[in-house]
Amino acid sequence: RTIAELVDGPISAEAVSEDADGMVREGREFAGWHPNVIVKVPCTAAGLEAVSRLKADGIRCNVTLIFNANQALMSALAGAFVVSPFIGRLDDISQDGLDLIREIAAVFEQDPDIDTQILAASIRHPRHVIESALAGAHIATCPFKVLKQGLTHPLTDKGIQRFLADWRARQAALEPAGAGAAAE
Repeated sequence: RTIAELVDGPISAEAVSEDADGMVREGREFAGWHPNVIVKVPCTAAGLEAVSRLKADGIRCNVTLIFNANQALMSALAGAFVVSPFIGRLDDISQDGLDLIREIAAVFEQDPDIDTQILAASIRHPRHVIESALAGAHIATCPFKVLKQGLTHPLTDKGIQRFLADWRARQAALEPAGAGAAAE
């Protein structure tokens, strides 16, 4: 509840049970904490059964640990609000995680009844964020380090320094002769 007081948006709570009944029990408990809670469930047979049951209760679920388009499609058909392909982990084993997002987006586009969102997970660097968005992901979950890397650029820093130097030079040129010395 404390997080819900600080965050005005979706809050993830992950079910840790391995059976559908346990996941449903946990999901119902989590959903009772706050309306912004989205229950994270793994992409397993038990997980998809839990998603179907939780959706019937009006509880939104994020199916995690998606590594192929079949998993994403089955999750969407079970009622997932969000699916989370782990693109960085695929890249780690020499598969293209971004290709998976493109494939999932194309599959979802074919069925107008699918309104499941794609959440790019296991983001490793800022390019993953941009490329995921271009590939069709609606959301990305990023480590703080990646957010900071995406916000900075050496040319931005150089530009700021240049603007400040130009401003100071202009200010100095506008000051009456000797005004700077009198202030010291």
